[in-house]
Amino acid sequence: MDIQNTSVRPHAQSRNGGKNHPLRRTRGHANARPGGVIHDNTRHTTRFTVIGNHLAQHPELSGLAIGLAVHIQSLPTGTPVDIRTLTARFPEGPTRIAAALRELETHGYLRRTRERTESGRIVTRTVSCNQPGRHRDHNTPEAAAPKPPARRATTAPQQEPARRRALPAVPKPAYASPVLLRAATEVLVGLRRTDPRLMLSATDAEHLAPGVAAWLERDLTPTAVRHALTSDLPAEPLRRPAALLAHRLTAQLPPLPPFSTPEPPPPIRHPLRNCETCDRGYRGPDPHNCHGCVSTSTGPGSRDSGTGAARQTEQAWL
Repeated sequence: MDIQNTSVRPHAQSRNGGKNHPLRRTRGHANARPGGVIHDNTRHTTRFTVIGNHLAQHPELSGLAIGLAVHIQSLPTGTPVDIRTLTARFPEGPTRIAAALRELETHGYLRRTRERTESGRIVTRTVSCNQPGRHRDHNTPEAAAPKPPARRATTAPQQEPARRRALPAVPKPAYASPVLLRAATEVLVGLRRTDPRLMLSATDAEHLAPGVAAWLERDLTPTAVRHALTSDLPAEPLRRPAALLAHRLTAQLPPLPPFSTPEPPPPIRHPLRNCETCDRGYRGPDPHNCHGCVSTSTGPGSRDSGTGAARQTEQAWL
């Protein structure tokens, strides 16, 4: 049994014990988890894209969505990133590509808007955001966070909804008869059978009916008017189909037909009859007597002569 000498100063103790030495602790941790990632990084100097960890390690986005976001952020401005282009670039199908784009749009990494160009064509604009919630101002180089919308006071009166823009004016017929307006309304109601996008309300049909009536009074058939209103429609969704129809009714209004003198009515041809007085065949307005018997009966002594002739005829048949 060792006896400690109390007159000897104690030896200095090491700050890190043998088991707690950093090298031994690291080795033991590495042995416990041998599959951990080891980075062999080299600094990029050309052709690189800075990606935030909020995207690369997003807890809710799928791997395909993260990969598409990284790919889109690495592309130059103006490169098409529609579903068809991305499907041709990656092995995933259009359904998965579209679902991943919706994920990025939900979390703010993509903004897709529909705009009308100067030529009237509607195109889709895609904006890629490397930091959702921060929109870059064109005047300042730094991005500024958008201001939250101001809340309306509870005591303020409710604002009226925005009024609908009035439809363009349509041509008017020379004489708007009820029959003509009814035929025009039937043409407008039947447009939805040709194109379901041309579904019109009762108010729109009432506004457009005089314009269609002006076409019908120009010797056009309902089929020709329907073809003129439904042909060559744009492939994009129609936001205001009634406004488009009003524009076509005004811009494509055909000219009036040339004036022609009406033909005289054909002569009246009376049926062939037998005269009740002389029993001769004749054609005339009188359904009983021929022209000769009528002239004789209207002359002097016509009653007696007519009666005598009738008696002679009866005696001859007797």
